[in-house]
Amino acid sequence: MNDTTRRAVLLCSLFAFSLAAAGRDFEDSYQRVRPPQPTLTPSGIEVLEIFWYGCPHCYSLEPHLEKWLESKPENVEFVRLPGVLNTSWIPHARAFYTAQKLGVLDQIHRPLFDALHRDRKAIFSEGDLREFFEAHGVDGKEFTRVYHSSEVETRLKQALVLARNYKVTGVPALIVNGKYLTSASLAGNHEDMLKVVDRLVERERLAAAE
Repeated sequence: MNDTTRRAVLLCSLFAFSLAAAGRDFEDSYQRVRPPQPTLTPSGIEVLEIFWYGCPHCYSLEPHLEKWLESKPENVEFVRLPGVLNTSWIPHARAFYTAQKLGVLDQIHRPLFDALHRDRKAIFSEGDLREFFEAHGVDGKEFTRVYHSSEVETRLKQALVLARNYKVTGVPALIVNGKYLTSASLAGNHEDMLKVVDRLVERERLAAAE
């Protein structure tokens, strides 16, 4: 891991959360997005996660998120958005969109998190990522073609714009319907992040029913 990547991990750690915050008021557990942003989904209530594969706190959130996804309301549309708060995060964002385009995201997403954090493997460059994809059954030439494709470039730029519009300063962050942002520093911990999301989803459901 080079110095730039170490600084990026530190950035993630500094902004991610303080577990000491407990018993806070619900209204202090999220921030309003001003102005609200258009969602990426055409219907339902969107829950958007902004994350980085190199972030240990994003990795810690993952099992809570997986459990939440098993029982989320049917009208909730969940979207992952790779964060690009540092130039060293770009390869991982490209890798996410490459896996998505190739239809192998389920084969890559959690295994890449595990390789980086559980197995302590240094997978930060394009070459590292190509080897990782190849080890998971993806043709290396096809990986490179899609990794540098105009479609991935467009999605990367979209991710940059969205993170800026949401005023995201750290990851993981969860955003409900383009209106509300919560993080572990606001909610108190990872589990409470999702409790806050549930309450905000219910708020949006009730508002839509009026």
